[in-house]
Amino acid sequence: MKYCLRLLPLLLLAGFCSCKTNTSENVIITGDTATVSGHPAWIMQGNIYEVNIRQYTPEGTFKAFEKHLDRLKEMGVQTLWFMPITPISQVDRKGALGSYYAAAHYTAVNPEYGTMEDWKNLVKLCHAKGFKVITDWVANHTGGDHYWLQKHPDFYVHDSTGKVMAQYDWTDTRKLNYDNPVLQDSMINCMLFWIRETGIDGFRCDVAGEVPDAFWQKCIPELRNEKNVFMLAEGNKPSLHVDGFDATYTWNEFNAMKKIAKGEAPATALDSVIQVVDSTYPANSLLLYFTSNHDENSWNKADYGTMPGDIHAPFAVFTQTAGKSVPLIYSGQEEPFLDSISFFYKDTITFSKFERAEFYKALLNLRKRNAALSADANFVKLKSSKDEAIYAYLRQKGDDTIMVLLNLSNQKQTFSLNGEPEGSPENLFLGKPENIEAEQDFTLEPWGYAVYVY
Repeated sequence: MKYCLRLLPLLLLAGFCSCKTNTSENVIITGDTATVSGHPAWIMQGNIYEVNIRQYTPEGTFKAFEKHLDRLKEMGVQTLWFMPITPISQVDRKGALGSYYAAAHYTAVNPEYGTMEDWKNLVKLCHAKGFKVITDWVANHTGGDHYWLQKHPDFYVHDSTGKVMAQYDWTDTRKLNYDNPVLQDSMINCMLFWIRETGIDGFRCDVAGEVPDAFWQKCIPELRNEKNVFMLAEGNKPSLHVDGFDATYTWNEFNAMKKIAKGEAPATALDSVIQVVDSTYPANSLLLYFTSNHDENSWNKADYGTMPGDIHAPFAVFTQTAGKSVPLIYSGQEEPFLDSISFFYKDTITFSKFERAEFYKALLNLRKRNAALSADANFVKLKSSKDEAIYAYLRQKGDDTIMVLLNLSNQKQTFSLNGEPEGSPENLFLGKPENIEAEQDFTLEPWGYAVYVY
C-alpha cells in the first residue's frame, strides 16, 4: 500500500559488554553486530530485491522460489524483501485471492505459500547463501476476520455507531487502535516472533506513517534489543527516521523521475527534491530508491509504462548510485516483465530472457565492492554545459571515487563538465579504462549513461 534521522541509541545485545568504536567512520561493533552511522553495517553497500511469492512461480510457493536463489545471488542481490507471508482474511476479500495486506493472523503463514517449516527452511537457505531476509509487516490494520476482532475488539478503531472502521477505501481491512497499550505490546510480540522463531533480519513496514510515531519509538528499540534488524518504512516523513527507521521511500524523487521520463520536467528537477531531503531529513537518513515496486507496478504501470524501453536504464543507474541510497529491484524487472502484476489474482511472472540481469549485476556488484557507493559516501553534483538534460555527479569515500553521467533526455547530448576528476578510470559498462581530461567533451546517446570507476 502507498503511503526521516536521529536514531535511537544503539541497544547492546544481552551478553556483550565490550565494544570497539571507529569514530572516523562512525562504526560501532558490539559482539558480532556492526553498525555504521546507526544502521546495520550490511545494508550500507547492500541492496534490496522485492519478492512477490504469489506471482513469482507457477506454484507460488516458498519451495518453488528456492530455485531462483542461485540466479539472484549471481546477479548480486543481497537482501530479499518478501511481501506479506501471513494468511489472508476471507471477510470482504478483494478478488479471488485477496490482498496480501489484509492479514488474518500475525504469527502464521499463508497456506497457499507452504508451511511455517517451509518458511523457516527458506530463511535458513537464504542465510546459507549469504542473503539477508526481511518481511513485509502490516501494523496499521488487519483483515476483516483476524481473530483479534472477536477476542480483543478494543484493539480496533470504532465509529460513532460502534462499528469497527476500515481506512480509506481499504474495505477488506480493519483499522487498529494504537491508543491501547495492550495492542502495542501484542504487536511488538508478534514482530519478535518472526525474529526469534524464523531468524529474519528486519521488516519493511507497510504505511508506516499511518501508525503513531510513539509506537515505533517503543517498538523498534525492543526489536533491536533482540537483533540488530534493518527497518524500512513505507513513507517519506522525516519523523520516521527519528522513530528509529533506517530507511524511507523516495516518493518525491520517483515522481520527479517520472516527469523527466515523460519530458515534462528537466533533469534539474531532481536537484530540488534532493535539496528538500538534505534540508529536512536527519543527516544519516537512508533512502529507498526505485523505478518500480508492487504498488507502482500493479496500479501505475511502473516501470514498463512510466519509464519504457531504453528510458529505464539511466534512471535505474541513478537509483543504484544516488546519495544515501538503498536501491530496490522489484520481481521481474531483470526479465524485464513488461506488464502489471495483478494484486488480487494469480498472475505468474514469466522468466526466460533475463535481459537486464547483466546490467543489474554490474551495478549491484560495483556497489558491493566499492565504498564510493556506500549509502554514507559523499555525493557531489557536477555542473555541466547541458544541465537541463545531463545529470552528473561524483560519489566519494576514502580513496574511492565514482563518476556518473546520465542523459535524461530523448536527444543525443554533447557536453562538458566542471570539476570532473582526471585520470584513466574504468568505464563500467564498456569494461575498459577511458582517459578523462579536464574540460573535455562527453557525448551520450538519448537516455544514455556512463559510470566511471577511479
